[in-house]
Amino acid sequence: MGLTSALNTSLNGLSLNETEINVLGNNISNAGTTGFKQSNVAFSTQLANTLSFGSAPSSTDGGTNPRQIGLGGQVAAIAADFSQGSISATSSPSDLAIQGDGFFIINNASAGGQAYTRDGNFSLDSADELVNNAGQQVLGYGVDSNFNIVNTGLTQLKIPLGTLHLAQQTKTISMTGALSPQGVTATQGTLQTGAAMTDTGTAAAATAGTLLSNLALTSAPATPLFAVGQTINFAPVKGGRTMDTKTLTITAATKVSDLETFIGDTLGLQSGGTIPVDADGIPVGVSINASGQLLIKGNRGAVNDFDIPVGAITVNSTSVPITFTPGINKANGESTTTTFTVYDSLGTALNVRMSAYKESQGPNKTTYRYTLESADQSGPAIAIGNGTIDFDNQGHVSSPPTAQFAIDRSTTSALNPMLVTVDVSQISGISSTGSALNLSHQDGTSPGTLTSYVIDEKGVINGSFDNGIIRTLGQIVMARFPNPQGLVQIGNNNFAEGIASGLPQLTLPGTFGAGTLRAGALEQSNTDIGKNLVNLIVASTNYQGNARVISSVDQLVNVLLTLGR
Repeated sequence: MGLTSALNTSLNGLSLNETEINVLGNNISNAGTTGFKQSNVAFSTQLANTLSFGSAPSSTDGGTNPRQIGLGGQVAAIAADFSQGSISATSSPSDLAIQGDGFFIINNASAGGQAYTRDGNFSLDSADELVNNAGQQVLGYGVDSNFNIVNTGLTQLKIPLGTLHLAQQTKTISMTGALSPQGVTATQGTLQTGAAMTDTGTAAAATAGTLLSNLALTSAPATPLFAVGQTINFAPVKGGRTMDTKTLTITAATKVSDLETFIGDTLGLQSGGTIPVDADGIPVGVSINASGQLLIKGNRGAVNDFDIPVGAITVNSTSVPITFTPGINKANGESTTTTFTVYDSLGTALNVRMSAYKESQGPNKTTYRYTLESADQSGPAIAIGNGTIDFDNQGHVSSPPTAQFAIDRSTTSALNPMLVTVDVSQISGISSTGSALNLSHQDGTSPGTLTSYVIDEKGVINGSFDNGIIRTLGQIVMARFPNPQGLVQIGNNNFAEGIASGLPQLTLPGTFGAGTLRAGALEQSNTDIGKNLVNLIVASTNYQGNARVISSVDQLVNVLLTLGR
């Protein structure tokens, strides 16, 4: 009985040390495995063979202790060590290291569920999805069409480098500069008077209701200036520059009133509202008088002075002989203008002209009126809108600093209307060198392509486009477990939820106890080579000791067998 028990106990000892050697060998073999966590073996004793339970002390003796012979040991636990591994830098932005507690979440399609890992050696596959070395997709929160994070469920993370294109509509423009309070206050806009015209259908002076196909010069033979089917091209001069050509196609119903609107739209004339009427009583715009003469009245400010030279109006490349006499009324007043570019929702560039002129001056206040126009907006009209800037006696803006305007994009597939807020709060009302306006900021961009990305410590994936736009593409989500020791290793550096691990608790990096992320880095194995080698020596020595016990028992058995000879 005794020798047999010794054999079984030592045999059990061999098995225990074999287990420890296997665990230590696995630790050492994975010393270079990214995110690997070494394991430790814990032993415990088995039940002992009790020879005596001992006796309690009495008045005559001190009692006896129990006498027991141990029956060997057993494996109490093989526990993974989830302590932090060292972190080393890499050159890939998709490599991620967890600094602290938590696991990446992987789509484990083969098992119909999810897996968890500390190995952040990720890359992009042919579908632009973030995957591990086994091709398993990394899960996190995606984004909606406006690049806002959607945290209602996990999804594959996509980073479409080179294939995602994006433009940003201009929503705000900020202006700087200075508008002088010393300049002449504007009192009039340019007035040009056209040659007298006749309605050939009535033989009377032309009116707003005259058909263009019946319009003729009074001073010439009654030959109509236009014919149905022709296209009028109009390119006037404004502010010393020739404006973009606009066209009007003549139909059988086109009237002089349509020509008036066309001319006013092309010149960008702005009237109505709070814009004052000049002393001559003629409002800004285009009209026709009793003599059949077109009257074109422009906005105030020297930069808004316009001219319609011979050749500005053509049909079939032939100049239309309607002459305009500017007379003595030229636009006056301290003024300035600037041109800048904004972008619609498709990234199309639109040139915008902003002008400002001194409209009035009173006690403790100077008022400038600004106008906005763009020949690139949809439709024939180039005028966008106008507003005023009031300066106090310190030269600071005292009126509302912002105003919103709409740019027509109805003939395009871009968002319409395009609403733009103009901020004039940084314009000064003090200047000793005249007036000037400048665009200091606008938040739109031309179309761009996703060229790179970075992942911050919160797991947010920020994509960078070659037009300067940065957009959120998704966010890494992590999982924590009440008992990570209860996770089950399933290969490929992955763990699966175990019976004892508890349910995964999803959280964002750096929140609720989860670690933060380091992009361009990997967590190395936490295997301590020196400690494992020392433990291997100890386990080998223990193994040899148990083998020696078995050898000694064998010798004793042989002695017993020889007694009967």
